[in-house]
Amino acid sequence: MSQAASINIGSKIRVTRVRDRIPQSLVDLLKADASGTVKEFRTVDGQGIGVVVELSDGSTNWFFEDEIAAA
Repeated sequence: MSQAASINIGSKIRVTRVRDRIPQSLVDLLKADASGTVKEFRTVDGQGIGVVVELSDGSTNWFFEDEIAAA
């Protein structure tokens, strides 16, 4: 069972790691508060699931399912 299967829209999560390069502003935000709320799911490159997360500053970013965990 994938990680995303146990997480639903509206679930509180925390970002545990990031595989790709991201802007320094997002790094700083995640260091201050890595928690967020799941807003939607997306198919990523035809394999796996991407999770769109609303972060503490109100911005939304997507993460791979293995980059998040239930809060």
